[in-house]
Amino acid sequence: MMIGLVFTLILIVGAFIFLGGDDGDKEQANESVTVANGTEDETSDDGGDNGGSSGNGAAAGDKKEENDPETDESNNENDDGTDNGEEEEGSVTIEGSVTYEESSDPIVKETVINTGWKPIGTEQTGEHVSVYDQSSVDWQEKIDAISYATGLGQDNMFIMMIQNGGGPQKSIGTVTSKDKEEKYRVYLEWVDGEGWKPIKMDILNTIEGAY
Repeated sequence: MMIGLVFTLILIVGAFIFLGGDDGDKEQANESVTVANGTEDETSDDGGDNGGSSGNGAAAGDKKEENDPETDESNNENDDGTDNGEEEEGSVTIEGSVTYEESSDPIVKETVINTGWKPIGTEQTGEHVSVYDQSSVDWQEKIDAISYATGLGQDNMFIMMIQNGGGPQKSIGTVTSKDKEEKYRVYLEWVDGEGWKPIKMDILNTIEGAY
């Protein structure tokens, strides 16, 4: 019985040793796995950091995307700028719009109509009578109106003809620059109390046959 008891104890102790060793191995294995997981976690963390970098990149991308509306806003400003140009055109339109019309007349290059042209003012009073005397105030005011429409200074202008424009309060003036490079035919109309007003202007190819 003693031998059997000793043998049983030996088996128990041996089993304990072996089983305990397996548990220790399992525990060590678990620790290795834990370390591995920890390494993987760290790697994952690194990956997370990389992901964070990517996230930062994404954030940068988001920021860029956020900047895109700013770019769009800049474009809008440019558009606004473009809108401002239109407003300027609008303001010009308030002053007057300029229209260029092609002509079938070989003498005429094109016809200009500027709704912004105003009467040039007058020193004359009372009932107006169109006068074609070169020493008269009315004649000089006709020349002032022609200079105003063409942009030619009177010191750079040859007056080829000023004639009746088909009515008592209408005149037509044909002029050239002194170098003969610019040639115009200007249609004038009298506005009571305000003077001669350009109505339209032909830019001429030649003055021959223009008056």
